[in-house]
Amino acid sequence: MANLEDQVLENGDSPGEEAKGDARDPSGFLSEIIGAPVTIKLNSGAVYKGDLQSVDGYMNIALERCREISEGKVIRNWGDAFVRGNNVTYISA
Repeated sequence: MANLEDQVLENGDSPGEEAKGDARDPSGFLSEIIGAPVTIKLNSGAVYKGDLQSVDGYMNIALERCREISEGKVIRNWGDAFVRGNNVTYISA
């Protein structure tokens, strides 16, 4: 019987190793979605939706047509907005 270390899965990965095809570089993903509508969730729980205009190395985000969302409803239109990167929980496109 083969040792666990010697086993290789059908996709070429070792057991317990993350599948290489599923890993994505966040900077590549972010550059692909520039200009696209995104949802941003902050550490405070606030949710913003808008068109992604830019992201820098610190994950600072510039949005156009930015709207603040609460319980599925727009509670404020911000227009252009800048979100400091250390406040961001996630970005969804």
